[in-house]
Amino acid sequence: MIGLDAIIENALMEDIHTGDLTTQAVMGEKRTMCAVLKAKEDLVLAGIEVAASVFHFLDRSITFQAHFADGSRIGKGSIIAEISGDAAFLLQGERVALNLLQRMCGVATQTAAYVEAVRGTGARVVDTRKTTPGLRMLEKYAVRVGGGINHRTGLYDGILIKENHIAAAGGITEAITRARAYIPHTLKIEVETETLPQVSEALAAGADIIMLDNMDVATMVEAVAMIGGKALTEASGGVNLSTIRQIAETGVNIISVGALTHSVRAMDISMLMEGC
Repeated sequence: MIGLDAIIENALMEDIHTGDLTTQAVMGEKRTMCAVLKAKEDLVLAGIEVAASVFHFLDRSITFQAHFADGSRIGKGSIIAEISGDAAFLLQGERVALNLLQRMCGVATQTAAYVEAVRGTGARVVDTRKTTPGLRMLEKYAVRVGGGINHRTGLYDGILIKENHIAAAGGITEAITRARAYIPHTLKIEVETETLPQVSEALAAGADIIMLDNMDVATMVEAVAMIGGKALTEASGGVNLSTIRQIAETGVNIISVGALTHSVRAMDISMLMEGC
């Protein structure tokens, strides 16, 4: 897993590379300036310490005072943080800090909306591996901030037998049998199913979690009844804010939502500089 320092370093290198030409051209001698991060719309805050880390990566002496903690619901027009330090470093860190902060706030805000939509049903909203390459750690953190739950982090920390694994193994039962023989007893086995016969086979083969993939609501109701609590149930595929409540009311335990990360809109946050 890529660590925070590596994410920041790569992002700054991508942006600054051999030097910030504009800042070098217009800045004279070293000058201390102040700046504010301002929310331009309502949002759930996530990534405020990440934004601070961007500036501190450039210059440890920069002062970054956050006015809110991650998880806070921020109103439009609110000042999220105040920053002061060498103007050149503030300018160089601005875009990377905002890109990461805006993206993370987008994920947290989107997640909070999905969590609110299923409130009272008992269903849990989880994310997927459909994340921005290199930013999975940050996006999955933002899901948690928004009230969601992380699915497996990657291919290395969970068993999820999908349709291509089933095809390669020669069937659901064979895939589960092989997986059970391979993994330690501490790991659970999840299997993707698309039809009721597949649900029946996965249940008989001893799957711990049965994914109901791209099923309509009526079929999902039948599947949940068939499983009868003998395995956890996960709904997946085509979930959006207009459908998730109905899906949750089928009685599924988990609803995985790729939209929490793969197509989220970054929230609008500005950085405004002024003299101290």
